[in-house]
Amino acid sequence: MKDEIVIKDEFIKLGQAMKLSGMVESGIMAKMVIQSGNVLVNGEKDDRRGRKLYDGDTFTFEGKTVTVKSTYVH
Repeated sequence: MKDEIVIKDEFIKLGQAMKLSGMVESGIMAKMVIQSGNVLVNGEKDDRRGRKLYDGDTFTFEGKTVTVKSTYVH
């Protein structure tokens, strides 16, 4: 599992970020984990898998935290 993911876009949705980081294996698994309330975004519980994550945001699951880095230029 990665402790940082790099994206080329301005943002990534939480469910996609969890898959990219290797925290979960599928979109269905991401949906279940997120909706169960076991995921923190920037230290706060968030149950929306469509939550947009931007450069510098973090998400945490099972004690593991991943930081989002974006190479997007406005």
